[in-house]
Amino acid sequence: MGESTTAASGSGELTARVSRSTLSVLGSALRFWRYAPTAVPPGEVGQDRPGEGGNGDVSRGTGSRLIMLHGLRGTHHGLGLIVGSLPEREVLVPDLPGFGESEPMTAEKHDVAGYAKAVVELLREVRADGERFDLLGHSFGSVVAAAVAARAPELVRGLVLVNPIATSPVHGASSVLTRITSSYYRLGELLPAGAGRELLSNRWIVLAATRVMLRTRDSRVRRFVYDSHLRHFSRFHSPALVAETYRASISTAVEDHAERVKSPTLLIAGATDEIAPLEGQRRLVHGLVDGRLRVVDGVGHLVHYEAPERAAREIRSFLDES
Repeated sequence: MGESTTAASGSGELTARVSRSTLSVLGSALRFWRYAPTAVPPGEVGQDRPGEGGNGDVSRGTGSRLIMLHGLRGTHHGLGLIVGSLPEREVLVPDLPGFGESEPMTAEKHDVAGYAKAVVELLREVRADGERFDLLGHSFGSVVAAAVAARAPELVRGLVLVNPIATSPVHGASSVLTRITSSYYRLGELLPAGAGRELLSNRWIVLAATRVMLRTRDSRVRRFVYDSHLRHFSRFHSPALVAETYRASISTAVEDHAERVKSPTLLIAGATDEIAPLEGQRRLVHGLVDGRLRVVDGVGHLVHYEAPERAAREIRSFLDES
């Protein structure tokens, strides 16, 4: 693939851009990371943009602030390659409650409604007067992002859904995989906490699941993805919490919120995605008030790892037009 070097570079640039903050959201500590803008978009060096002088000042970045939401069992780290491919943007990425460095919610269930409520509260806490955000979600994060856009349209300007869970995975081509995975999480929940965590964090199961999702043959990208999942894929608070979140991930889909989403919406799909099949994306885009679909060939459910630069180009073009 043409983006193989991305996975092996850019971490230093992200480190230079990032700061970490904590907010109390729904009674629990939620961690989020702010990536400051550092550059103008490719092809725009030396050009003036609305709201900026002609001297290359990028302290505020371009466009609205962009909020990104990771998927099931993810953390903010998983979206780093797309963040790094959007240097002109100010980006905020939380660890969703119960994952990474964020505490579980005490007043809400760890389902789509609960996560959407937490994200809405986060946006209201960091919002400037009248500000509207651009919102991106990957996989399960796409369902949460759609729920946020439906619940609080005054906060969302543009919506980007990467590998969106367009339709319920309980039915269709992925239903067998869904039943097997449901049994896996249920067993992890029923076992004593230590044994359950050991099962759900098992190195070989994590590697096998990752291998199923990978499409690239580039060894550097494959090593990067394997390493990222081994480091971060098991950073959940408890087996019970991740099982609760998994059940939420298969019980609702973006299509359940589509009619109430009024923001312009971009779907970025992998052509060979078995978790979120392309057929569902094509059906979803017709159910959106203002939707468009971009398909990345040769990629499955890991667009954010295998094609971050292509995704960033689509995101930039879409948000600049919105």
